[in-house]
Amino acid sequence: MSAQSADGMIPTTLASGFSAHRLAAAALAGVGGIGSRRLRFLLAHADPVEVWASLCSGSVEPCLAALFGSVDLDRAVRHAQHTSLAELADRWGQVGVEIAVIGEDAYPGALATDLDPPPVIFTKGRINVLDARRVAVIGTRNATSSGLATARDLGRALAQAEVAVVSGLARGIDGAVHRGVHDVRGRAIGVVGNGLDQAYPRRNVDIWEWVGSEGYLVSEWPPGTPPDGWRFPRRNRIIAALSEIVVVVESRERGGSLITVDEALKRDVQVMAVPGSPRSRAAAGTNQLLVDGAAPVTGIDDILVALGLDHECPDRGPIDVDLDPASDEAQVVEWCARAPATLDDLVTLSGLPIAAVAMAVARLERDSIIVVTNGWCELARPRWTIPIPPGR
Repeated sequence: MSAQSADGMIPTTLASGFSAHRLAAAALAGVGGIGSRRLRFLLAHADPVEVWASLCSGSVEPCLAALFGSVDLDRAVRHAQHTSLAELADRWGQVGVEIAVIGEDAYPGALATDLDPPPVIFTKGRINVLDARRVAVIGTRNATSSGLATARDLGRALAQAEVAVVSGLARGIDGAVHRGVHDVRGRAIGVVGNGLDQAYPRRNVDIWEWVGSEGYLVSEWPPGTPPDGWRFPRRNRIIAALSEIVVVVESRERGGSLITVDEALKRDVQVMAVPGSPRSRAAAGTNQLLVDGAAPVTGIDDILVALGLDHECPDRGPIDVDLDPASDEAQVVEWCARAPATLDDLVTLSGLPIAAVAMAVARLERDSIIVVTNGWCELARPRWTIPIPPGR
């Protein structure tokens, strides 16, 4: 089946299952220079199927041409004439991408009422993840080991509290927080700055694929769109729009995370920040946020209270792992329950040989009882949701 006939008409349905309306709107999102505001204006005043057919014909009526504003109309015509909608639909269907156009039932309500909603979004995964309470956890790409550990802890703790975690899947804090969510198979929402057919950065491909399967992965750009630098500040407004609270773990004085903070404040979304050392450049931005009035995050309870949730998490209480009390693994769990520890720490604290500790750690990590991050061993349930039972 051709994408469009010689007279520019588009089939009502395509083999992929995409409707002509959604597919034409999505194809218009790929027109160079059109931008989200212009496309939103265009879709509000014209049928995308008719717009696409007109571009394909090369004969655009003056009233329609006026809707394109400053967009290079000749460029738009060339794009349409060299783009097969049927081929687009097949490619997008193969990678499991869904399309939602503003005004449709499938379009997220949190975005529909936003100040600057993307007119078309491309998604993978489960939209019902958005039904949960939602908190964004963001921060610098050049994070410290402490910042990465804190982000991962927060991801796990929020997931255990049944809060969906929003982030940008970038390297650094974003990737770490979603790894924490993944540790306990919680709810994750990823908002990315490129097409959904290519994971970026590659180091986070495993988390990207997991979010796209079990969570909710969102982009306002069609598959095939490269991760150009200017797209990431634009996507930050979507992170803010999907969140009830934005938590910044680490940020430099002019970090990209502060763009998300600005977008959150425009939307009356509460901003919180994790305090950092005044000697660390990675904490300069977060510490300034605290000076400016952001609420501090010193543990998961601070976020849950801000959400108005019961911060006495139901899974608090004695650590329940089925281990022989006399085993090496039980000793390792005993000490990791008190605080994160290195392998050397565990050898010193337990009195066990290093080989025995290493084997115990490997078995506990395999069974998802502990996690090891940058050389630190800790329980898979973060320390601030698991108080030490009396007597330990």
